[in-house]
Amino acid sequence: MKFIETRGNDGQHATHVNFSEAILSPISSFGGIYSPESLPDLGHDFLQKHIDADYKTLARNLLAVFEIDIDADVIEKALSLYDEFDDSNNPVPVNKVYDDLYVSELYHGPTRAFKDMALQPFGVILSALAQKRSENYLILAATSGDTGPAALETFKNRDNVQVACMYPVGGTSDVQRLQMVTEDAANLKVIGIHGDFDDAQSALKRLLGSATFKQKLQEKNIHLSAANSVNFGRIIFQIIYHIHSYLELVRQKALNLGDRVYLNVPSGNFGNALGGYYALKMGLPVEKILIASNNNNILTQLIKNGVYDLRDKSVIATTSPAMDILKSSNIERILFDLFGEARTKELMLQLDKENHYKLTRDELDKLQNIFVADFCNDDEGKKYIKDVFAKGYLMDPHTATCFKAYDTCRDKPLKTIVYSTAEWTKFSPVIASSITGEMDTHDISALKSIARQANIEIPAVISDLFEKEISQKTVIDKEHIEAEILSFI
Repeated sequence: MKFIETRGNDGQHATHVNFSEAILSPISSFGGIYSPESLPDLGHDFLQKHIDADYKTLARNLLAVFEIDIDADVIEKALSLYDEFDDSNNPVPVNKVYDDLYVSELYHGPTRAFKDMALQPFGVILSALAQKRSENYLILAATSGDTGPAALETFKNRDNVQVACMYPVGGTSDVQRLQMVTEDAANLKVIGIHGDFDDAQSALKRLLGSATFKQKLQEKNIHLSAANSVNFGRIIFQIIYHIHSYLELVRQKALNLGDRVYLNVPSGNFGNALGGYYALKMGLPVEKILIASNNNNILTQLIKNGVYDLRDKSVIATTSPAMDILKSSNIERILFDLFGEARTKELMLQLDKENHYKLTRDELDKLQNIFVADFCNDDEGKKYIKDVFAKGYLMDPHTATCFKAYDTCRDKPLKTIVYSTAEWTKFSPVIASSITGEMDTHDISALKSIARQANIEIPAVISDLFEKEISQKTVIDKEHIEAEILSFI
């Protein structure tokens, strides 16, 4: 499989690259990113053959269909990390909540968030590529709370790799922050910045596209890559669990193979939803993809009105902070797939320069043929948490936003797969407040309160965080990020 550039070619980059090149150097011409030149057609036969397949077998065979240029032994080593999830036989359980709503739980890995699904195998693959080439890589990560811990976890102590992870101070939960600042591997650097996630992501994209920064790295014999979902190495693993979740409903007799479903995705940077979009294009029977946002509802506005407008907007802090994002990176891949490279370049450069763009009526129709969207405010989300807990299911605030989209965005009585992106432990004060009315509760108190209410245990990987030493203490203004990273390497 070949990958091509979302904004066209500037004459300085190759027009087509292999998977390995796309993940090692994820930024392409004119500040664009890489997308597949074409997608494989799975068809009914592929789904039929995998009805009884375990997760690793499905993943292995899907990667084979993509024909990626990664050695088979490396893929096996990467996929073996799913054996370390809560249930090695089923790392992504799918649970029935309502008769027509099932929750696909993507958070049963080491950092208790869905980013482990992609970043655990991705870390093995990128490190193996670096070693095979006898090259050293600096991996940049910007996080709104989940990418950071997952990237640090997968890359810690791996050969030929260093990681610099940026997070907004005050913009993550306490547990997410502790997962980062207690990491002590020598090849990891965690940088708190005064600002929001968009500031961190903008810094990441600027550094990835900076010739002078790359030159400074080259002087130290270091290459540059990224762990965010601008990197297709993340996206390819996010396609798999959409197919798995559908097949789980077939296995549970909730669907007949070929029945259409709604995919219901809490969305910030849109990588999770993009994986569902690619699965749909590859033949998964999907009616539409429901996009759930919080009060940072830029995606709702785009999908409803065709307008992406950041003028006079700033990030709003919400109870679902991993979605507190205004510049959604993977929308670019949707624009490219629907409208082509020239239009994508035009729209993205207008967004960069003028902070807005508007789709034509025909373009909006194409977008709305696939996506429908709504947003859920904090009070609504807390009510969904409380009401669903009363029915016996405990969920985090990001998952709760999907229940609003479930109520408002469907026009057919089809089964809905909600994607739960984080365990309840990551956002316990919000959940405690929702369930018991407790206010201003610190994470450890809230964790204990919820555990009592739900009669469950706090996972040791979470409770132990509060006893660990803080080893990453850097907090800086965003203007000093480059200097801090250069000092680290």
